[in-house]
Amino acid sequence: MIELLKAAFLGLVQGLTEFLPISSSGHLILLRKLLGWQLLTSEHLNKVFDVSLHAGTFLALLIYFWHDIVQLLKAFAASLRHGIQGIPERRLAWLILLGGIPAGIAGVLGERVIEEKLGTPTLIAGQLILFALILLAADRWGRKARQLDDVGLADGLSVGIAQALALSPGVSRSGITITTGLFFGLTRETAARFSFLLSIPTVGGTAAYSLLRLVKHPEIIPAGSTGLFVVGMLAAAVSGYVCIRYFLRYLQSGSLMPFVVYRIALGVALLVFLVER
Repeated sequence: MIELLKAAFLGLVQGLTEFLPISSSGHLILLRKLLGWQLLTSEHLNKVFDVSLHAGTFLALLIYFWHDIVQLLKAFAASLRHGIQGIPERRLAWLILLGGIPAGIAGVLGERVIEEKLGTPTLIAGQLILFALILLAADRWGRKARQLDDVGLADGLSVGIAQALALSPGVSRSGITITTGLFFGLTRETAARFSFLLSIPTVGGTAAYSLLRLVKHPEIIPAGSTGLFVVGMLAAAVSGYVCIRYFLRYLQSGSLMPFVVYRIALGVALLVFLVER
């Protein structure tokens, strides 16, 4: 029962931190290292568990943006027959597809480096603070005037390239993509919505790639641990959906300052903790 509660809590954290600009991978790594939470018997199996959490957040994206996804798929199909022709939905469909390529390439080519070199608490703390300051600058000086229909090729590729940086724990996928969108003059809500739409192929591709390996090698999941995966995934899906809904509503009038303060406070607290150990 205790292990199931831990799985649910990790799923809850994943769902919230995946979409808030505070780094989901950084929080999961820190929780495990600082609290000694190892649900499964090896580091590799715990990474496999994280895949189920990503599947949960992908499910949250599919449910919340279902109508948008259907419209974008129709727009993409229409663009293959008739071209983009300056129609915003067709252009947006292609931008989301192209924007996911940099993160996909970086994830495949840098998987080992990311797993072995970029998950240290010191590096996570430093990146929490550094990218908090960059987010603060974007939130303060971005024009915040452009809407989703105004997003062009330069915006899409820039946000897509920025998304690749989020593979390093502590950066935050939503944080770096929202930051880039703000620097390009998008409103806060538009930057977040574009960030979430752009994450659909990235998060979905990551989950699909890893789950495919599980299907081919189901023996790597220990007997009796299926419940941990299911509970974690469902907790991530529910908390992720709630987070998307209320975060987008908050950004209609609220600033990103609370998240800047949180990131800096967490980063400083972590550095102090590491120094005193």
